[in-house]
Amino acid sequence: MANNHFSNEVTDFLDKQLHPLRAEIEALREIILRAEPTLSEGIKWNGPNYSINGEDRITMRLNPPKQIQVIFHRGAKVKTQPENHLIEGNYPFLTWKENDRAIATFKGIEDIRQFSESFREVVTKWIKATT
Repeated sequence: MANNHFSNEVTDFLDKQLHPLRAEIEALREIILRAEPTLSEGIKWNGPNYSINGEDRITMRLNPPKQIQVIFHRGAKVKTQPENHLIEGNYPFLTWKENDRAIATFKGIEDIRQFSESFREVVTKWIKATT
């Protein structure tokens, strides 16, 4: 699953983690970076983080190691909440915490395979809605 957009910093970080869901992490990295090739990949909050124009937008939560969560946000600073969710659609893997913050949860590679197209769609919509 080689991707030219993968950051060496993130790959090195993950190599040191010995995470039991490494295949799932790699699959999610691939989907995120293919969905929006303009994203920059780095490490923030002890996990892979994706930003555009220097603004954080997507962060993976790797602990506890029984699942992978992908947090869609508008950065660390509190912003005025929009009236509605920033993106529309029926995404069973997505839980809204605020109208500008949602969490996608995947427990294994089968979850990722099942929802890969709709997850890719969420990434694309999120970046469009937040930039």
